[in-house]
Amino acid sequence: MLKEYFNQKILCCFLFLSLSFGGFEKEFQTKLILAESGDTLKIPTGIQHLLGTLSLDGKENIVISGTGVDESILSFKNQEDGAEGLRIINCKNIRLENFTIQDTKGDGIKVQETDGITMVNVKAEWTNGPNPENGAYGLYPVQCRNVVIDNCMSVGASDAGIYVGQSVNIVVKNSEAYHNVAGIEIENSSNADVFGNNVHHNTGGILIFDLPDLIVKKGENVRVFDNIVEENNLDNFASPGNIVGTVPAGTGILVLATSDVEIYNNRIINNKTIGTGIVSYFMTELPVTDSLYNPYTSAIYIHDNLFERRKQMPTLKHEIGTLLFLKFGWDVPDIIYDGMPDPQYTNSDGKIFPEQSLCIQNNSNADFLNLEIDKNFEKWYTPFFARFSQDISPYSCELPPFKETLTNQ
Repeated sequence: MLKEYFNQKILCCFLFLSLSFGGFEKEFQTKLILAESGDTLKIPTGIQHLLGTLSLDGKENIVISGTGVDESILSFKNQEDGAEGLRIINCKNIRLENFTIQDTKGDGIKVQETDGITMVNVKAEWTNGPNPENGAYGLYPVQCRNVVIDNCMSVGASDAGIYVGQSVNIVVKNSEAYHNVAGIEIENSSNADVFGNNVHHNTGGILIFDLPDLIVKKGENVRVFDNIVEENNLDNFASPGNIVGTVPAGTGILVLATSDVEIYNNRIINNKTIGTGIVSYFMTELPVTDSLYNPYTSAIYIHDNLFERRKQMPTLKHEIGTLLFLKFGWDVPDIIYDGMPDPQYTNSDGKIFPEQSLCIQNNSNADFLNLEIDKNFEKWYTPFFARFSQDISPYSCELPPFKETLTNQ
């Protein structure tokens, strides 16, 4: 009798685990496979445990909807197969809303080669806090068109919480990112509006990057406005060799090798190392072997932002933080430019064409620093020989307003 009792208990446990880890997963994946245009696929209330990636491929006009970001939770804590939580590829007009993805081995939600992806009230998180073993990206559209991320959240990504890469026509708004290496990152992308977001307690708040060796070579026309970028002082926990691992803790907004970027009406508060940085790819000290890649910045317009920074030590775990501390102590400048103009936009006197200049106007409480690395450094971070310029007058100019991003969503 005792043996029979234990056998029944084991059978009950097995059935419970099968239903918990297999029933929903198989049923929902079947719905994703069989979905037809116009379908809405419902994620029920509660925590659904999954062992493998959910995939949606080659579909149009599909809605995946939960009952609320704290109500419908897809947990991948025991994931065995695949890396992403939800993978969407080669689709058109997909809407995700009102659910959470947790603890994926890799990226939370990856969307690729899709025209029209909207995420509203969606959360990606790793529940064990900042950790290099967390997945790289939370919300991750790449090689997409017409991207809208609205009222979403990402927590704990070991690369970027909200990342849009190699895409066109992008809106990231009203969202929150914290405890990531990068809060929000726009990479090699064009026509992007990033506004109304609260980006805090990351290593770097908002990154606008162009990187080499990618299919899409150039990003441009990015507007970053009406955001709160605060206390992004988290130690960098990116995996070794990852480019975001070069971002110093205490970075508010960083523009790397991108052109045509407008940064305005933001509150940039208590980021201990760099409030806003404008730098070429040379600052990474990594080699450039991509002959089609442009490593310089140009046409950057920074205006009407509020900077606040209490006196505090910049990070000493990064060479630029050490340099700034040796030169400025606890009172580092707010806007830092590496001083590397794009040679294709300079005249015979070495002055950059006005329409391609860095322009800085009407910022509150903003001290400026030009590192002038093209003139003064064999290695840009040699602090005892550096001669900086804090003369902002060459950059006291304005550029025409940038274009609003329109999507089909």
